[in-house]
Amino acid sequence: MRAAILHETGQEALDVRDDVEAVGFGPGKVRVRLRAASLCHSDLSAMSGVLPQPAPFVPGHEGAGDVVEVGEGVTDIAVGDRVVLCWMAPCGRCTHCERGRSHLCVASLRRLGAPGFRYGAGPNGAGGGGEASGFYGTGTFAEEVVVERDAVLPVPADLPYDLAALIGCGVTTGIGAAVHTARVEPGASVAVIGAGGVGVAAVQGARVCGAGRIAVVDPVVSRRERALAFGATEALAPEELKAVAKGLPGGGFDYVFEAVGRSATVRAGYGAARRGGAVVVIGAGAQDDLASFSMGELFFNEKRLLPSLYGGAPLTRTVALVVELWRAGRIDLAGMITHRVALADVNDALAQMRSGEALRTVVTLG
Repeated sequence: MRAAILHETGQEALDVRDDVEAVGFGPGKVRVRLRAASLCHSDLSAMSGVLPQPAPFVPGHEGAGDVVEVGEGVTDIAVGDRVVLCWMAPCGRCTHCERGRSHLCVASLRRLGAPGFRYGAGPNGAGGGGEASGFYGTGTFAEEVVVERDAVLPVPADLPYDLAALIGCGVTTGIGAAVHTARVEPGASVAVIGAGGVGVAAVQGARVCGAGRIAVVDPVVSRRERALAFGATEALAPEELKAVAKGLPGGGFDYVFEAVGRSATVRAGYGAARRGGAVVVIGAGAQDDLASFSMGELFFNEKRLLPSLYGGAPLTRTVALVVELWRAGRIDLAGMITHRVALADVNDALAQMRSGEALRTVVTLG
């Protein structure tokens, strides 16, 4: 089958090959024929080394397809089911899972770097070849994957594959941050820093919550203006944020969502929030990028710092919410897809993401 492999961390181009095999099928596993994958900025972060992922690996973690085989012991999902992949699958047994906070479960990270693909081998496995893992246990830039049962979520059969792929990460993260983590109130003022896929999803989540004012902040004019079509009420350049925030009642926004993943934008968000407001951190950043706050400002301003991982709630709950909102016409998933490419052209998708040209590029897998 065909898949795209990153051989070394730091490389910018993927090696698209036809001699790849999804491996590891057995008890408790599921084989999925992928139909669509979506490129998320986290894929670029893993390729550059910002997010930990041993190479070689197959990038991609937003994907949808059909179950084609189930292993022994898998009884709650069947061949033919339409599914999306979950890149941080809950174990169902740890303290987080038992407390209803399964999105915080890190059990799946123990599988980080486990072989999921074999490539370059001759007929019947002869001739050697190499092994590659799937990004965070998934690897959706491939025509087929073998994953743990807990890494797939069934979705309705009438949800198109391309839209289903979006809710595997970015849309779920942004909407969940507004609905579950921040719990934005009707009439609230909101700023969203970063107008990529996660930021636009946060804009839509704030709109669903009834926010009265939603300002989107991005250095790229086309990106921030594009967000107006998804519910933002104004588009700001980063240098405009401080003055606009000071002009608001209370001297800042009720909620500021940071969807970039950098300490500088977290600090900018903190400065733009009113006293008693909240800064919701949803951007995936580097371990060594440290945000600094004084004890005095933390105490005196009582601004809440609210990190939000994977939507801030169990993924099954957030995905069900996103599907319900889509059915009701309250969120726009199709409009978030600005580009489509075949797997053979996946490097074009990477270029579109790096330049900011694409909001979401869908890779068609058949």
